[in-house]
This record gives sequence, C-alpha cells and structure tokens, in this order.
Amino acid sequence: MLHTLHPILLQLPIGTRNPDDNSPLDLTNTFDVIVYIILPILLIVFYILWRRMKNRDKN
Repeated sequence: MLHTLHPILLQLPIGTRNPDDNSPLDLTNTFDVIVYIILPILLIVFYILWRRMKNRDKN
C-alpha cells in the first residue's frame, strides 16, 4: 500500500513552481550579482566584525 501512496505524496500542489523551472544564475545581471554574491559576503564579514566587537567589550 505504501508503494502506491508514495507517488501521490510526492506531487506538488497546483499553482506552485516546480524546482525544475528555475533558471540558472545570470552573472551579467547586476541585481543577481548583488543579491547572490555581494550581500552574503557582506553579511558574513559584518557578522564576524560584530562578534569581535562583542568579545572585546566583554573583556
């Protein structure tokens, strides 16, 4: 019985995007470069700096 229910449980709801419909990252688009490359790097750098400042204030 589980064998027959398995394909039914894996179906996507109607109206949702399929993961196969995603397009690859376009590095010629400025928005994609900023959102997917620059912002994550900046977030990591600022987090590291914030943690260092927090540790200095603690000591």
